[in-house]
Amino acid sequence: MTFTLDQALKAQQALRDAAQLPAEKFPVQAFVGMLSDEIEALRRKGKTDEEITDLINGVAGTKLSASDVVNYYASSAERGRRK
Repeated sequence: MTFTLDQALKAQQALRDAAQLPAEKFPVQAFVGMLSDEIEALRRKGKTDEEITDLINGVAGTKLSASDVVNYYASSAERGRRK
């Protein structure tokens, strides 16, 4: 059995709401680290870090900078994956 990211996020939010837990917040390093698979894929498709940052900021309402992406991107080795 497998689950989509959307399903996992919905389930997590429902559980947090039921437990009356506060919103989960992540420091910029962890936030960029969680997105590093997707950042890597977009870089391979020729997207610049500025374009990637604009996309993230547009959908997440964040104020991430391209330098944050450069500084906190987790390489495939750091993520425990092979290229």
